[in-house]
Amino acid sequence: MRHRSFGKAAAFLVSTMALMAAAPSLADPVRYDVMANGETVGWLVVDRDGQEVAIDYHVDNNGRGPKHREEVTLDADAYPVSWTIKGTSLFGAAIDESFVREGHTVRWVSQADRGEMPVSQGRLYVANDASPYSLALYANALKQAEGQAADAVPGGRISLAAVQDVALDGGRLTGTVYRLTGLNLAPGYVVLDQAGELLGDLGGVIRADLAADAPRLQQLRSELETRRIRDIQARHAQRFDAPVRLRNVRVFDPETGQLSPLSEVTVFENRITTILPESGGAARADAYEIDGQGGTLVPGLHDMHAHNSIQSSLNYLMAGVTSTRDMGNDNARLLQLTQQIEDGELPGPRIVRSGMLEGRSPYSVRTGIVADTLDEAFEALRWYADRGYWQVKIYNSLHPEWVAPVAAEAKRLGMGVTGHVPAFVTPDQALAAGYDEISHINQLMLGWLLEEGEDSRTPLRLTGMARGATLDMDSDRVQRTIEAMAAGNMALDVTAVTLETLMMSRAGEVPPMAAAFIDHMPIGYQRYRRRAFVDINTPEADAAYRGGFAKILETIKRLHDRGITLLPGTDDTLGLTVHREIELFTLAGLTPAEALKAATLTPEVYMGRDENLGRVARGALADFFLIPGDPTQDINAIRNIRLVMKDGVAYQPPHIYPEMGIKPFAEPVVITPPTQKPDGSDSETPSALFGPEGLDGHHHYH
Repeated sequence: MRHRSFGKAAAFLVSTMALMAAAPSLADPVRYDVMANGETVGWLVVDRDGQEVAIDYHVDNNGRGPKHREEVTLDADAYPVSWTIKGTSLFGAAIDESFVREGHTVRWVSQADRGEMPVSQGRLYVANDASPYSLALYANALKQAEGQAADAVPGGRISLAAVQDVALDGGRLTGTVYRLTGLNLAPGYVVLDQAGELLGDLGGVIRADLAADAPRLQQLRSELETRRIRDIQARHAQRFDAPVRLRNVRVFDPETGQLSPLSEVTVFENRITTILPESGGAARADAYEIDGQGGTLVPGLHDMHAHNSIQSSLNYLMAGVTSTRDMGNDNARLLQLTQQIEDGELPGPRIVRSGMLEGRSPYSVRTGIVADTLDEAFEALRWYADRGYWQVKIYNSLHPEWVAPVAAEAKRLGMGVTGHVPAFVTPDQALAAGYDEISHINQLMLGWLLEEGEDSRTPLRLTGMARGATLDMDSDRVQRTIEAMAAGNMALDVTAVTLETLMMSRAGEVPPMAAAFIDHMPIGYQRYRRRAFVDINTPEADAAYRGGFAKILETIKRLHDRGITLLPGTDDTLGLTVHREIELFTLAGLTPAEALKAATLTPEVYMGRDENLGRVARGALADFFLIPGDPTQDINAIRNIRLVMKDGVAYQPPHIYPEMGIKPFAEPVVITPPTQKPDGSDSETPSALFGPEGLDGHHHYH
């Protein structure tokens, strides 16, 4: 690290000596392991001398990861006085971030923004590209702040709460778990010792000598988040003991692409029971009443490329996404989460599970199951099949010669086959070997853009998409693949929004994918999105990426016109990006109604569930959402969600979003309770209108 200053004030030396006594040899660098799925994928080395902290952060997971160095100077209250970060971000974009406090002013420059403000408005800088060690820095500053909360630079407010103590190293060491809120959509968790030194976080970073405790800390995060979101569920999920009649609504029919005349839709328990023309009559005494005010009921949306988590489950419901297909996860956690949602313990979408299968290589992703031999791959397939996984998802490092036997064994076991196209395999070869679909439009198009021998396990699978600007869509190479997909009735899991995020984001600018909702988000999310993800440092590179993305949209339209099934997905956890994926389908040339069908009914037909899901119809499961406006005329109308119903349970995003740090997009509905008890006698509840708080301040309509 840079030159150490040993001539500090006596008070500061006393503080430093106390820290050194409580933490492992702070005179020497402290190493932390970065872990994923039980394997070490990087390191975090902290070299601290009093106020001076140098951090080396390096992650290499799935062929990518941030790699940078930080230097921080702290004041006597543990607030940063200066902070520099230099290196590369997740996909290789250059980082050159700095913050400095001089006198009564703070100044900063990052990928996202630059500016200055008076110290009186905030002095706790929240870095844009910091390592996980930043959580320890924030926590130590907030421990001394009034109310353990402080205004942040460049905006927002961060708060700290001690959650619980945790024993580590076989009980020989005790740490305290702290929760930080206000940084982003989900809280951050950090474990500190008594001197405030980092022992680990709950996301996979842990001091190297404590690595054996990493799985337990990650499980603790799951438990804490389960507790937090279970509480939101208890306060906001609205269950009904009588029919629910939604009046004055139009119903979107994905088969015809049309809206119905004004109608009344009744739900009882978890099914849609009647759909009738709007009567305009008086409210029913035996039903809960919701006036839709001329809005539209849309069948629940799908994210066909999800990686579900406890946090994402609530995000999805608030965005009207009532079903997801999980495309690779920590299998134990996914099985647990699925059960918790099905039991009603946690809010969340219906989850269809696809099991990720990866081969061993220096580029292996650590999600799902990594196989070292073909026999291990077969064993993984049996594990997935025995637990009801719908598909296997093949990943980048599966050995080319294994693709055909893996696909054949998966189908023998009753599972479908999807995935990335492994390195040194072409999409045509993967389809011929037994794929039913391909995950990600770039995985399809790379077959037209890469040369033989180029390695798609590296970031080339993303950066290579810039070559698409000059792609001839009428070439034999392209047409051969499209015709093979059409002949084999194969599908594409598109995830166009993921490619847009990577190819169209520019440092300091609001990316197109987030333009419609970024102002509603917490400051940490806003800054994270105003950044580049790949290195675009010349006008030529900028033009190539823009041209490449335009060719992605053209490919979507070509595939659609050829009758190939397009499945919208995000590879994200936000929920709101599903809306942008649907919007991108319209920018590619599909009508709004066609794009909505792709996100509602088409996935259910593809997965064989369309008898019960994918449409608002008598007898179907009650999965839908209510919006003002007509989405067949303006696809952006799907963002303004007032009410979501999943399996007959209602949620009002306008009331829940503020608890997530998000500004609502629409007004809530008003629910009128029945004036008659389920047995036909008069209810003691007055017939006056009431909102989601109910008359007793709770959300329990039993």
